[in-house]
Amino acid sequence: MIEKDFDISLIADLALREKQIQQNYRPVIGVHKWFARRPGTLFRGLLLSEFSNEPLCDTFYRSNDFAGLHVADPFMGGGTPIIEANRIGCDVSGFDINPMAWWIVKQEIEHLDLGDYEEAAASLRTALGRKIGHLYRTRCLSCGSDDAHVKYFLWVKVKECRECGKDLDLFPGYLLAADSRHPRNVFVCPACGELMETGDRKAPGNCGRCGAALVLGGPAKRGRCKCPACGVVNSFPDAGLGPPRHRLFAIEYHCPRCRPVHKGRFFKNPDAGDMERLREAEERWSRMRPRYVPDDEIPSGDETNRLHRWGYRRYREMFNHRQLVGLELSARIIAKIPDERVRNALATNLSDLLRYQNMLCRYDTRALKSLDIFSVHGFPVGLLQCESNLLGIMEPGRYMCVGSGGWANIIEKFKKAKAYCLSPFEVRHHGRRKEVVPIDKEWIGDRHDGSPARIRKVDISCRDAASSDLPDDSLDAVFTDPPYFGNVQYAELMDFCYVWLRRLLGNTYRPFNAVSTRNADELTGNADMGRDLGHFTEGLSAVFQRMAKALKPGAPLAFTYHHNRIEAYYPVAVAILDAGLTCSASFPCPAEMGASIHINGTGSSIIDTVFVCRSTGVMQWKWLADCPEEVARIVAEDLALLRAGNVEPTPGDTRCITYGHLIRLAIWSLRCGWDKNRPTASRLDRIADWIRRFGGAGRVEEFMENDAAATGSMPLFAVHEDVAEYGAEYADVSF
Repeated sequence: MIEKDFDISLIADLALREKQIQQNYRPVIGVHKWFARRPGTLFRGLLLSEFSNEPLCDTFYRSNDFAGLHVADPFMGGGTPIIEANRIGCDVSGFDINPMAWWIVKQEIEHLDLGDYEEAAASLRTALGRKIGHLYRTRCLSCGSDDAHVKYFLWVKVKECRECGKDLDLFPGYLLAADSRHPRNVFVCPACGELMETGDRKAPGNCGRCGAALVLGGPAKRGRCKCPACGVVNSFPDAGLGPPRHRLFAIEYHCPRCRPVHKGRFFKNPDAGDMERLREAEERWSRMRPRYVPDDEIPSGDETNRLHRWGYRRYREMFNHRQLVGLELSARIIAKIPDERVRNALATNLSDLLRYQNMLCRYDTRALKSLDIFSVHGFPVGLLQCESNLLGIMEPGRYMCVGSGGWANIIEKFKKAKAYCLSPFEVRHHGRRKEVVPIDKEWIGDRHDGSPARIRKVDISCRDAASSDLPDDSLDAVFTDPPYFGNVQYAELMDFCYVWLRRLLGNTYRPFNAVSTRNADELTGNADMGRDLGHFTEGLSAVFQRMAKALKPGAPLAFTYHHNRIEAYYPVAVAILDAGLTCSASFPCPAEMGASIHINGTGSSIIDTVFVCRSTGVMQWKWLADCPEEVARIVAEDLALLRAGNVEPTPGDTRCITYGHLIRLAIWSLRCGWDKNRPTASRLDRIADWIRRFGGAGRVEEFMENDAAATGSMPLFAVHEDVAEYGAEYADVSF
C-alpha cells in the first residue's frame, strides 16, 4: 500500500527530471497543450505502490497488468492519472466539466491508426504548400535565392501619435537577438530600422546605414511612449481604438542552400517582396467567406480582461490576415477527411497549433524561438510579436523541424505521442547516462492495434464528478490532481482554442454544444465570476463525498496539492472530513519546473503534497505529532528524502511541505465528531482555529531553524493516541 511502499527519493528524482523536459519522459502529453500537468512518474509510483506487493524500485521498470481493477479521476485535466492507470491495465473512469479537458484526454487515450494519420497529415501539408506556401518564402541576403523559408516574422505594435498623427513604433527595446545562439548581437536601429550586428551588447556602436547610435532600451515604457517627431508623450493601450496595429520590422529565415557554410542565424529587414506577400494575404482574406474562423466575442474574465484593455473584442482579432487564411484553409481540408479518428486527430492538432499562430506570441531573444501564447499561463500582451511559419520547415531527408510553431512541428509531436501509447517506456539514469527502458506489454488506449481481443474499459465524461453514477463500493482507487484555488484560469485560456475546435467539429459531440468552456461550477477562484474560497470548498467537498461512496472500504483517494497560502489548504481538509475519510499519509514530490516562465523568481514551491486518504486503515505512529517541534522533525525527514532524490528544497518548498503535514494532523484531530452539515464558513473556521492553536507553519519553521528551541506539547487531538497505550513496538495506529 502507498503508506508503506511509496519511495519518496526514487519518485522525487524521476519526477524532477521529468518536469525539466516532460515530453521526453511522457510524450503522450504532446497530443495537446494543457496546464500544470503533474509528472506521470509520480502517479505510476502511486499506482504501483498501492496495487503491487513488491518494492517500487523493482516494479517501476517492468511490465505490470492490473486488469479488473477500477480507478477513477474526478478532475481529469490533462489526464495524467487516467493515462497511467490505463497503461497498467486498469479500467478507468474520468470526469471533467471542461470540454477541452474531456476532448484532450479522449484524444490521448483513443486508439489511432498511425499510418492513416501520417498519410492524412502529409496530404494536409502538401495541399497547404500548394495554396499558400509562397507566403512563407523570402529572398536570401547571402545567395539571392527567392526560395528561402521564413522561420519567424517579427512585428512591433504601432500607435498613431495623438499630436502629429505619425505612427509610433512601440519598441520596449532594440535588441532583436542576443549572442547566445548567434555569433553576434542583432540590434534594430532606432532611427532607420536597419538590422545591425555587433559584438558588444552594452556598447553596440552606431548604425552602419544612417550613423545613429544603437541603444538597448526602447521608448515604450510603462504605458508611455514619446513621439520622436513632435516630442509628445503618448499613452497606451487605448481600448477605444480597437485591436492594436502591427508593423513587420524583421524576419528570421532559413536558407537550405547557404546553411552548410553559414554561421549563426539568418536575419533581414523585410523587402518589397515580403511586403507584397503581406498585401496578397490581406487581399485573399478579404475575398474569403470563412466557415471555420470563429466570430465569437471574448467574454469578460480575470485573464481575458487583459485583452479587452488592448481593444480586442473578438477572438479572430488576435490573428493577422496571413494566419487567418492559413487556418481557414487548414480547417477546410480537415473537415473533408472521412475517417473520424484521423479527422479528430488533425482537428486537435489545429487547436494546438493556434497557440503559436496568433499575434500575441513573443520572440525569445536568447533562445531565438517563438514563445507560445500560453508560455506564462495567461494573456499578457507584449509590444513585440512573433509570427511562425504556418507550414513548418522540415530538414530534407530528416525527421527534424527547423524553428517552431508550424504544422510540421505539431504533427511530429503528435506522432511521437501516439507512438508512445503503443510502446511506452521509462528512463533510467546511470549517473550522467540515460537508458530508455521499453516496458513491453504495457500500452495506452481503449484498444491496441485495432485488435478486438485487446480492449480496455475507458469511460471519459464531460460532467461534474459529484453527479456521477458510479456504483457504491465499486472503485479500487481514486487518483487525481484537483484544481488549486485561485491559480490558473484554465477555462478562460482554453476558450482561445475551444471556439475554433467547436466551429470545426460542429454538433458532432454533445460537450461542444456549450458556447464556452467556462462553467459556474469550476473550482478555481475567479473574482470576475464571484467564485471564492467557500465556493471552492463546497465543490471539492461534493466531489470527494461522491468518490468516497464509490470507493471500496479502505481503498485510497490520493491527490496532489500545493499553494503558497495556508488558507487555500483549509478546503482540502474540510472536503476530506466531509467525505468521512482520514488522511493516512502526506508525501512531498516535485510537480513543477522551477525554471518555468510563470514560476521562475516568484518564490513559489515546485513541491506538491500527495495526500493519501481512506475510510479505514492505519496511520504510522512516526507521522503523528503533538507539537510544532515534532512536525519540524517530520518535515526534516521529508527534506532529507527529497535531497536523497537529488532535489534541493527551497524555503517555499519547505513551507508547502509543512502546510501538508499540518492539514493532515488537523484532519486526524478533528475527524471524530466532525459535522459536515455545519455552514461552510464554520467548517473552514474549525480548520483555521486548529492550525492557529497548534502554532501554525511559522512555529514549525522556528524549530527547524533552531533545534534548541522548545515548547510544551499541546493536547489538541480530539482522540489522543498516546505511545504508552500502543507500546513503542507498534508502528501503526488503526482508524
